[in-house]
This record gives sequence, C-alpha cells and structure tokens, in this order.
Amino acid sequence: MNLLKKNIAANFTGSIWQAIMGLVFIPLYIKFMGIESWGLIGFFATLQAIFGLLDMGLSSTLNREMARLSVLPGKEQEMRNLVRTLEAVYWCVAVFVGIAVVSLSPFIAHHWVKAGQLSPKTIEQALLIMGFVIALQMPTGFYSGGLMGLQKQVLLNVINISISTLRGAGAILILWLVSPTIQAFFLWQIVISITNAFLLAFFLWRRLPLGEKRAVFQKQLLKGIWRFTAGMSGITILATILTQLDKVILSKMLSLEMFGYYMLASMVAMSIGRLFIPVFYSIYPRFTQLVAINDQDGLKQLYHKSCQFMSVLILPVAIVIALFSYEVILLWTQNPATAEKCYLLVSILICGTAINGLMGMPYALQLAFGWTRLSFFKTLIAVILLVPLIIYMTTHYGATGAAIVWLVLHMGLFFIEIPIMHRRLLRTEKWRWYWQDVCIPLGACISVAGLGRILISGPMPQFIMLLYLIIISVLTLGITLITTPTTRSWLFGQLFKIKLVYGAK
Repeated sequence: MNLLKKNIAANFTGSIWQAIMGLVFIPLYIKFMGIESWGLIGFFATLQAIFGLLDMGLSSTLNREMARLSVLPGKEQEMRNLVRTLEAVYWCVAVFVGIAVVSLSPFIAHHWVKAGQLSPKTIEQALLIMGFVIALQMPTGFYSGGLMGLQKQVLLNVINISISTLRGAGAILILWLVSPTIQAFFLWQIVISITNAFLLAFFLWRRLPLGEKRAVFQKQLLKGIWRFTAGMSGITILATILTQLDKVILSKMLSLEMFGYYMLASMVAMSIGRLFIPVFYSIYPRFTQLVAINDQDGLKQLYHKSCQFMSVLILPVAIVIALFSYEVILLWTQNPATAEKCYLLVSILICGTAINGLMGMPYALQLAFGWTRLSFFKTLIAVILLVPLIIYMTTHYGATGAAIVWLVLHMGLFFIEIPIMHRRLLRTEKWRWYWQDVCIPLGACISVAGLGRILISGPMPQFIMLLYLIIISVLTLGITLITTPTTRSWLFGQLFKIKLVYGAK
C-alpha cells in the first residue's frame, strides 16, 4: 500500500506540474503568436488525438500485462518479449501516422481551416512539421504505459516533469529570441519529442526484469492479448470520436480565431484531467493485481477509497471554476474580451469533464477484470447519438451548443453506466458509490462554493478577487474533506497522530 501511495503522489505531482506548465505558458503563446496560432496548436492536439486511434489499445494492454505478469512467477522473459513485440508494432504505426499527416497537410491548410491572418502557406508548413511531431510523440504513450504497469511512476514523473518544463520554457525562449512563429514553435516540439521518446524507451528496458535471453519479436504473444487489445482498441476509437468530434466540427464551421477561443476554454476544462488521470493510472495496476489474486475484500475497499479520493480531488476545483469562470479566465489571461468569450464555455465543459473524471475508477475496475464490452457499447451508442446532436446544436447555437451536448452526454452516462456495471462487478456497491463516493462531496462543494458566488455583490479589484477565490477554494476543499468518509478518517487520523506527538512532548 505504501508503494500505491507513493505512485499516487508521484503521478499527482507530475500531472499538476504539467498542468501548471501548460496554463502558465498558454497566455505567452497567445501573446507571441496570436490567437490564430493558438487555434492551430489546438487543432494539432485534435489531430494528435484522432491519429492516436491507431494506438489500438496497445498502451493500455501493455500497462495491464506488465502489472499482471509482474506478480506471476517465471514470466520475466515473456515480459521482455511482449515489450519488444508491441514496440515493433507501435513504431510502424507511428511512421504511418507521420506520413498521413504530412500527406493531408495541403488539403487541411487550403480547404479545412478558416484562417484570417495566417496564410495557407504558413499553415501548410506548420502542418508538415506537426506530422513529424505526432509520429515522434506516439511511442511515448506506449513506453509510459509499460512503466506504469511496472509501477515505476516516480521515475516516469521525473521524466515527465523535466520534459514538460523544457517543452514550455524552451518554446517561449525560441519564440522570444529566435522567431515568434508557429513554425518555430513546432520545430522545438520535434527536438523535445525525440528526447522524450529516447528517455522513456531507455528506462523501460532498464527496469524490465532480466530474462534468460535477449528479447525477441513473438507473433504468438499477440494471440494471447488480442481480445483485450481489440476491446481497448474499440473503446479508444469511440472515446476519441466522442471527445474530439466537437472540435473537428468546430474547426470547420468556425473561424480559426473563434476556434482558438473554444480550444482555450476546452484547455481550462480539460485541465482538471490532470487531477484524476494520475489517480486512475496509479490505482488501475493495483486493481488488476487484486483481481489476479482474487482479493475481493481488498478490491472493494480500495474501490470506494479511490472513488471518494477522486471526488475530493475533482469536485472542489470543478465547482469553483464553473461558478467563477469569468473571474478565473480574467485573472489568468488579463484580457476581458477573452474572458467574455470563454467563460460560459468553460462552465459547461468543466462540468462534463468532472462527471467523466468521477467515472474513472468504475472504468478502471472494468478494465482490471478485462471487461471491455460495456465501455465499448456505451461509447458506441453515445457516438451514434452525438453525431446528429452536435451537428444540430453547433449549427443553431455555435460553440455553446457543442459544449451543452458534451455535458448532457456525460450526465446520461453517469446515470446509466454505473447501475449496469454493478449488476456484474461488486454487485452490492452501487448505492454506496452514488451516495458516499459522489453525492456527499458534491453537495458539500455546491453548498460552499454556491454561497460564495451569491455573496459577491459587484465587481472587485483583481487582487481582492484573487484572495476571495483562494478563500472560497480552501473552504470548499476543507468542507469536502471533512464530509467525505474516507478523507475524513484520514484527516482525523493525521490530527490524532499530531496530538500524540505533541502530547508526548
């Protein structure tokens, strides 16, 4: 359990640091290059996610197999051979992706995005460089999955923190001292992507247990994991469509400037993923191990603890930002026009993202049992409904309509998926999940942050508003910690230990 806590702390620290790096540098990117260039960076993120479909579930498969094989005796050589086999497949896919992006760049530059200030030639050059960046970044997810499965999260996050710092700070220096252009920005990303891929590959192979002989490609290993990989591939494809479809449609329908504002709002909303993703990737391997040794009591206990911890992490931040979105964006960007265009989008998107985060641990539980069918068909139905809804809402209500679809979709999944899952897994735990793991912390957050919103009587100086938001955030987090069973027990336990220490003196 100490290793689990260490991994959660490492993942959380690394993820928060990467989020800080992103949020700190985004206003500077916009200052140096303009909102259209930022929109192009947002489009790059969308392309990266779309071509990430070709991951085919290999990263998640490697994560699961490394965690499973690591607790089984005599599997050292199989682990090394599996990494070599999947690595060869992955690099072939990465090369294909790079060629595809480069080939599509003229069409995208001249016939898809609607630029104002940036010329089609500039956009095409940026897209050509993007192709190389995307190809080089793809394998980093694969190697990271292997290290997480081996529960080497501390090492992984040391690398991630270093790379994210170099990525952001180096880009600002390039834009400031060399050239404030989108081409220069992406050329620097090539350098960072090569460094990142090399470091992750090197350390994954160094941390694998020694085998009897050199690792070799074994086609038969693919047969043993194809069912789980196929399920993960289907889920990944549909989940990517689910999360990126709004951006694809808006990149075509809106100007590059307005798309940039939408991507800015999306970035703020998705930043809370930095809170729940570390917990997911720390708990998921442990779920897999508990399932492998059939420890149902331990699994049930860890499930609720992790779900409640997830709620305490996500809900205070999401609710405060949703209720104070205009003030948060204004303080961040120092631009009232940007805040006015983004705040409603942020409020809607961050609520949908929060719901998605709350369902992370149930999803991890399904994967630990190797049960991918529920998530596959749930996402398939969601995508079928999403396509006409998002086209209709975007056509009639613009970016706000697309954001509303995102929220309503996740609300529906929240009330449908969990009951279905608990009919098969941990059958007696459904209502405990809804009440203790979600509703109690949610009620605490809405009560405190909502009261804080009501008490604002008019405009405030920015410094006073910053202090006010800090106070409301601390109060919201504190009340949520106290009212949520798992964190309340932990908090009182820590206070009792402190009392014993000082009492002994």
